[in-house]
Amino acid sequence: MALYEYVTQEQLAGFDKYKYSAVDTNPLSVYVMHPFWNFVVKFLPTWLAPNLITFTGFMFLVLNFLMLAFFDFDFTASAAGHEHVPSWVWVAAGIFNFLAYTLDGVDGKQARRTNSSTPLGELFDHGLDSWACIFFVATVYSIFGRGESGVGVATLYYILWVVLFSFILSHWEKYNTGILFLPWGYDISQVTISFVYLVTAVVGVETWYQPILWHLLYRDIFTFMIIACSFTVTLPMSLYNVLKAHRSNSLKHDSFYEAFLPFLSPVLFFVLSTTWVVFSPSNILELQPRIFYLMVGTAFANVTCKLIVCQMSNTRCQPLSWLLLPMALVVLLAVTGVVANETMLLYVWTIAVILAHIHYGVSVVQQLSNHFNIKAFSLKKPNAD
Repeated sequence: MALYEYVTQEQLAGFDKYKYSAVDTNPLSVYVMHPFWNFVVKFLPTWLAPNLITFTGFMFLVLNFLMLAFFDFDFTASAAGHEHVPSWVWVAAGIFNFLAYTLDGVDGKQARRTNSSTPLGELFDHGLDSWACIFFVATVYSIFGRGESGVGVATLYYILWVVLFSFILSHWEKYNTGILFLPWGYDISQVTISFVYLVTAVVGVETWYQPILWHLLYRDIFTFMIIACSFTVTLPMSLYNVLKAHRSNSLKHDSFYEAFLPFLSPVLFFVLSTTWVVFSPSNILELQPRIFYLMVGTAFANVTCKLIVCQMSNTRCQPLSWLLLPMALVVLLAVTGVVANETMLLYVWTIAVILAHIHYGVSVVQQLSNHFNIKAFSLKKPNAD
């Protein structure tokens, strides 16, 4: 019996008919990473469940986040005059990030190798990927920090939203076209991030203080690359693929409203969280940037997971997420000053969001495991009883 029936009977019927369809044209992925993953997967035992590989990779990202939170909770350690993060931490971060990326690439190959591919595996993989966005973005932020040569917490907040919307674009494409177009930016960013962690361990964060050319700093390149990739590659390609499907009459949703419905809840979340940031009496983003980012990333992941369920089951996306209502109340209590201790309010709400998202994830995994008569983290079949 599942904890709660989050997946409807209509969606379960849709999962029964589901066929994986994806397009990956990134040269780095096709010619470098896939051959590497094909080599790595040969060393994995055939009893190892693909979902366990997926979860282990995700936990490496969580470990990175927690490790940097311990050494640099408020993102000031990389600034001049502060005690810097030890070099070994950057080495560990680089290794953990690459391990997470590798395991994320290997899990699907292990599933095909062991003949254990299921819709649950894809949902589990992409669901954790949606949550992983916040963990690797916040961890990378510690390289530059909030110092004079770093990135302001407000700037990083908007960069985080660019990353989150870039992620959901791929699943919006699939919701409308039935095909998952894997973004180029993901593979490039993961290899680059792992490399930069290791370089930072060798050269120190002081290296990033120096301008590359004239007054152009490394943090400017960091900001420019993320924004430019999103608005010149990811967004145009997503719109192109959907318009192409529309012209060929293969679009799954005919009306403009239905096609763009998945963006309603994310946009409203952005409006609510930005309202809190802008009108916060205590400037909550300056006080608690890490926790605020975590809250935003987790809430967004919850919305994204529900979209993934809909696109995989070929069902209509719900217009509004139930999290919007309590989120609106929390923001109202914060900006009006009804709750004087904003930090405490943020912590309580963040814990509530994390617990709600974990409950949702566990319930969905349990429901689909029961439906397909499989175990999420084992290749052994459940007992008949």
